[in-house]
Amino acid sequence: MSRISVRGFAVASATAVTAVGSVVGVASGSTAQNNDAEATAADATLLADLPAGEYAQVQTASLTQQADSQAIAADFTAKKDAEEAARKAAAETAIAKKEAAVKAEQEAKEREEAEKAAAASRSAARADASTFAVQSSYSIGDIQAMARQMVPGDQFSCFSNIVDHESSWNYQAVNPSSGAYGLFQALPGSKMSSVGSDWQTNPATQIKWGLNYMNERYGSPCGAWSFWQANHWY
Repeated sequence: MSRISVRGFAVASATAVTAVGSVVGVASGSTAQNNDAEATAADATLLADLPAGEYAQVQTASLTQQADSQAIAADFTAKKDAEEAARKAAAETAIAKKEAAVKAEQEAKEREEAEKAAAASRSAARADASTFAVQSSYSIGDIQAMARQMVPGDQFSCFSNIVDHESSWNYQAVNPSSGAYGLFQALPGSKMSSVGSDWQTNPATQIKWGLNYMNERYGSPCGAWSFWQANHWY
């Protein structure tokens, strides 16, 4: 910026201040204020004498400063908003992780309790197949009485439901199509020999095999019954 333009900018500022003083001086009757007014008029004349291009430079400098100040303020606001958003996101992530951890812990606890219940169910059987004397034939009542002594009380209803649907408690039931055999329609029936060679004639042996199968595959008779209800097989 040229000396003339700098002086012109200063003169413009001084003129505004002096003009105010002049008004006050006139109101008070001060001669000195009148002199200031004359000086201000002279300065204003100098400012008016500035080339139009240099005067425009003064105005442009002022506008540039304003724009810079606004840009700085906008940057500060944007940075503050970004920091707040980051803090909020971090807090939400922490809450989500905590909730997931609590849920995982609860699910692990439920699984543990279910496994304990299944183990208790397996160990709660009150009699074994060898407990019962071998008979030449068995009525449905005889077989159900055996089952009640071998199957835990809280599992008997589920166990009974499966036997009802599979064989109607007929320990010699045979599926004419597949050859499935016995109370649980084991296929092949010979797999029940894993708990006794008399699997064809002794319902107690079949009950033992069926109970083991349900516990090992589904955790309990009620677990097997839930699967059966959904799939109509187990």
